[in-house]
Amino acid sequence: MLRNVMTALTAAGLALASVGAEARSGQYLYVFSGDQAGKGNDFLAVIDADPESPGYGKLLAGVATDQISIRPHHTEYEMPASGMLFANDHNANRSFIFDLRDPLHPKVATTFRDMGGYAMPHSFLRLPNGHVLASFQQRRGMDHDMAGMHDMVGMSGKELTGGLVEIDDGGKVFRAVSNADPAHPDWPLLPYSLIPLPKIDRVLVTNSPMQDEHLLQSVTYQLFRLSDLKLLGTYKLDPGPSLSGHVDPEEARIGPDGAVYIQTLSCGLQRVTGMETDRPKAVMIHQFPGSYCGVPTIAGHYLVQSVESIGGYVVLDIADGARPVEVSRLVIAPDYASHWTAWDPSSGRLVVTSGKAGDRMYVLKLDMKTGRLTIDEGFRDADGKPGLSMAGRQWPHGWTGDGKPHGAVFSR
Repeated sequence: MLRNVMTALTAAGLALASVGAEARSGQYLYVFSGDQAGKGNDFLAVIDADPESPGYGKLLAGVATDQISIRPHHTEYEMPASGMLFANDHNANRSFIFDLRDPLHPKVATTFRDMGGYAMPHSFLRLPNGHVLASFQQRRGMDHDMAGMHDMVGMSGKELTGGLVEIDDGGKVFRAVSNADPAHPDWPLLPYSLIPLPKIDRVLVTNSPMQDEHLLQSVTYQLFRLSDLKLLGTYKLDPGPSLSGHVDPEEARIGPDGAVYIQTLSCGLQRVTGMETDRPKAVMIHQFPGSYCGVPTIAGHYLVQSVESIGGYVVLDIADGARPVEVSRLVIAPDYASHWTAWDPSSGRLVVTSGKAGDRMYVLKLDMKTGRLTIDEGFRDADGKPGLSMAGRQWPHGWTGDGKPHGAVFSR
């Protein structure tokens, strides 16, 4: 009995001591979530992610936005040095900048809808100057009919283009540019994600809709000059032996060899080289099982891919980028809708979330010698099971219900 009391007091003391302190790398997890039922609001939860903490895996804090949940979606893929994290509810055309400099007292610093004449942002990537470069799927409509803009039914030509916008942590626009390409006026060019390549003065952008309309026609990537955001060209990906491995290109990541690796929703993996030239080349180098793959992570010479058809994750060794080798798989459960991954390099862990409301969120360990991926058994919820349940719980900001998480990042 005395031991239990002392443990509780120690845990409380540790929590109090950390209030107002700067988060060290991997100490906290920030998870952007919402209410699948569309009654509650989007919110950010703060979770104890310190393996040495007695509260490892427990909810610590949270903050709600004023947006009723429609489709809480992406955060940044890693925590920025500034402590200001971008997140969006895509279908609401609503984005938030969270102030996480005091991790146990998170705040919504500001919010925005359209930026620089563009709407429906998807991904936020940091530039060397600390600003965010964001991909916006749509031009701002004359009547601002967001339902129509989201469905894209009957749209064609320039209506199927968006843009890139540079934004600072205060929500100020610094520059904005269209991704419309006069050389290809009839191609659907809907910016999905991007990767800045400052060493070669380039930005690579993937084009893919957030809806089924125009999905099969979305097979391109674009290159811009980073210094002035001039469009340099629009290029098709490699269909590969299946003739479908190029459909719906989504996330782009820089490999250890300097090439860009692009995951497609159709579970192809494309490797792009020659981006500093006027003749870049994309080659499909791997086909994952199934036809619905989500957010990848590159850690060292390993690429971790979420693969919904297996209910888990596949790890490739990309030390030889042209010839990747599968080294491990981890199946969470046959029906687990594996989707998001984000990396904590200081501890060799990934946070992963599912696309279904109420599913568990997990922390995984990646063995950097072998590429073996395992569930972190120490990261447990109050029910004693690994992972954190999103089902029917009371959240720190006062709402009770099934959370539908999407973006999640470790503290820096």
